[in-house]
Amino acid sequence: AKVIISESSDLDLPLGIRNIKVNNARKAMARFSKRFYNSPDESLSLIGITGTNGKTTVSTLTRHLLEEPGRPTGLIGTVQYNLGDRDIPSFKTTPEATDLYPMLKSMLVAGCTSAVMEVSSHGIHQSRVSGLRLEIAAFMNLTRDHLDYHGSMEEYYREKRKLFNGINGPLPKVAVINGDCPYGRRLMQELPPQVQILTFGFDENNQFRAKNLTMDAEGSKFVLESPHGTSVVVSPLIGRYNVSNALASLAIAHAMGENILNTVQKLRHFKGVSGRMEAVDKGQPYRVVVDYAHTPDALRNALEMLQECTKGKVRVVFGCGGDRDKGKRLEMTRVACAAADQIWATSDNPRTESIDSIFGDMKKGVCKGAEVYFIEDRRRAIDLALEAADEDDCVLIAGKGHETYQEVQYTAIPFDDRLIAENLLDAKLYGG
Repeated sequence: AKVIISESSDLDLPLGIRNIKVNNARKAMARFSKRFYNSPDESLSLIGITGTNGKTTVSTLTRHLLEEPGRPTGLIGTVQYNLGDRDIPSFKTTPEATDLYPMLKSMLVAGCTSAVMEVSSHGIHQSRVSGLRLEIAAFMNLTRDHLDYHGSMEEYYREKRKLFNGINGPLPKVAVINGDCPYGRRLMQELPPQVQILTFGFDENNQFRAKNLTMDAEGSKFVLESPHGTSVVVSPLIGRYNVSNALASLAIAHAMGENILNTVQKLRHFKGVSGRMEAVDKGQPYRVVVDYAHTPDALRNALEMLQECTKGKVRVVFGCGGDRDKGKRLEMTRVACAAADQIWATSDNPRTESIDSIFGDMKKGVCKGAEVYFIEDRRRAIDLALEAADEDDCVLIAGKGHETYQEVQYTAIPFDDRLIAENLLDAKLYGG
């Protein structure tokens, strides 16, 4: 190293190494990264999507709606990074600035004119996206999550708000906001007047609104009311909350200048998102679904949606992460007790915390009369849930979704809910 940029002027450095003192080293790193890669965000129509739940589905669906042959759209998110000419596995929902800007540069080289990215509250707070120019910023919702990091819902909200009010970087041209969410309605009141607002949701005041909704195990159908009039939308995504996600993506595409009738047609052919309500089908007489739901609100949405389209019982396998917000553990258990017929509580990235400690917090949320089993081994818990399932039932394996590992004592142990379920079903059905 020739130069050290730090927040301290008292470093004991060898002769010949310069120290430059700054007020915020992380913001400095973001500024230098942007300048070093010639500000690729200034040449892309960049869409940033934030919120507790729905970021991955909306970002992936929005990319699907925007892409055309010969016109690739980049993607940065929880599941993967698509750089226009190649896909690489994701290692962080919102990468560090030193990783983000070369990715955006690669997108430009590959011919992308637009890109979609998930923006996490951690990414905002840690200045990973400081100074980033977003053409469109979308707010999905805000429910309990990451309070171990932010401390309170108010601080969590304030971090999200920075993406819209100019504190994080240039103001977006358009803010796409969930008008059904109380925090979304508050955000609308707190935006500078020069930011155009587009709202989505089920309430009558939203500009992109769904009504006459019908849902089944194959997807949903609804009437879309938008600035372009009325359209009938058929979506392969199941559940009411996925209708909200579809509305968000349609609103973003509209803000990008896309024809609403074309995007409604393209929505029909969306293939879904890895680990989000992903079916595991080996010919068994009941449904098995893997989903990333790992917050109380996401688990509630998933279970209520499955109850609506399941003739039999809904059985759930879920856990709570170690070294994270302990307060949401009893809430997750309460949600499971209220919305599932049978529950297997198990491990889900225990990290350095003992499973007994995690289970102790979860047990505080067990409701009287609920059928809950605490099984430390996640594979065993999945096996027991599949063994208990009858014809027309549904087994939801929640919490990990696309993840292919368990975090235990600083070690990533291979574990894929989808693969485990497939192997167990093969063994049950075919003796494999």
